[in-house]
Amino acid sequence: MPPIRRLNRKAAPAPKGTSSSPGPAGRPAAALLSVARAARRILHLRGQKVLVDADLAALYGVSTKRLNQQTRRNAERFPPDFVFELTPQEKAGVVANCNHLAKLRFSAALPLAFTEHGALMAASVLNTPRAVEMSRYVVRAFVRLREVLATHKALARKLEELERAVATLDAQTDARFREAFDAIRALMTQPEPKRRPIGFVTPEDRKRRG
Repeated sequence: MPPIRRLNRKAAPAPKGTSSSPGPAGRPAAALLSVARAARRILHLRGQKVLVDADLAALYGVSTKRLNQQTRRNAERFPPDFVFELTPQEKAGVVANCNHLAKLRFSAALPLAFTEHGALMAASVLNTPRAVEMSRYVVRAFVRLREVLATHKALARKLEELERAVATLDAQTDARFREAFDAIRALMTQPEPKRRPIGFVTPEDRKRRG
């Protein structure tokens, strides 16, 4: 699977008279950019949507070391459904599929993965203006992905209902509907040629979904 798209290291300058930082005074476009930036970093591990510690720390403007220190110092606020440690196999998969996380290969530590609730709790324990502000966009990114997945599932369910409804039609009409259904399903499953998917799915997740 193609790796997640790498973000530019230097942010483009904000237009004159506008704020370059995502905040209440910033333009709506800045907020959308922050949500998109967070969404591009969300991965799929153990059947959950998560952010790896290095990515979450970058979004919150702190070092990975500080993020993990605060997480461990407040362990009682981070149950297993908020954060979990990657296995060596999961770490290898992340490194192989995410170019921007290639440096993790040289670290002996196993990364932490934060779920939506864990990311929000991390902003609370860090308690910096940027972490608090960015946590809003991180949560919106998780919500956005859920909405996309829900829409896709709802459409698939409606197609199945339509297929059952036309099963009683004559053979010629049924064949025409089948062609339409096949075309719609192809559009739903065929990846867009110029866009890369968000995150990656591990072999374990593929087996679980299968």
